[in-house]
Amino acid sequence: MIREAELKDAARIAEIEVISSRYAYKGVVADKCLYEDLTVENRIPVYERWISEKRFKLYVYEDPESGIVKGMLGLGMCEDEDKTNAFELHFIYLDPEYVRMGIGTEMLKFFESIGKEKDCSEFVIWVLDENEMGRNFYEKNGYHLDGKEKIFKRWNKREIRYVKS
Repeated sequence: MIREAELKDAARIAEIEVISSRYAYKGVVADKCLYEDLTVENRIPVYERWISEKRFKLYVYEDPESGIVKGMLGLGMCEDEDKTNAFELHFIYLDPEYVRMGIGTEMLKFFESIGKEKDCSEFVIWVLDENEMGRNFYEKNGYHLDGKEKIFKRWNKREIRYVKS
């Protein structure tokens, strides 16, 4: 089940971001960034702030049987100047223990359903260029590159934009 994140989820959300980033970006992002700069301890206050301030709509995937939070996503209106009626998946992370179980696809479909409720005509996802696993996932789900790119400042890595209409 996907539900809105609560303050009590901040530590688990931070943990999921950290372990998922290390899983997906190993060899892409410098180890110093992944193992020294990116820690659960320094991400917890970020998520607590975002949940409190509602900067993004944060959701968690909670297993209905076990109650374990297995994934998380942040979404909202796209902030790109050329995408005025687009909904953006700002981030999505899944605990690597639960990949290839359909949870990521369920979260992606949830994101799209919220965008449709808001009458958005397009969906946008920025992905690290070197994130082959992520790129394959989005392409499998009907997203395509539109030629836009930017630098993800935290890691100084190129991001490319995927869209779906």
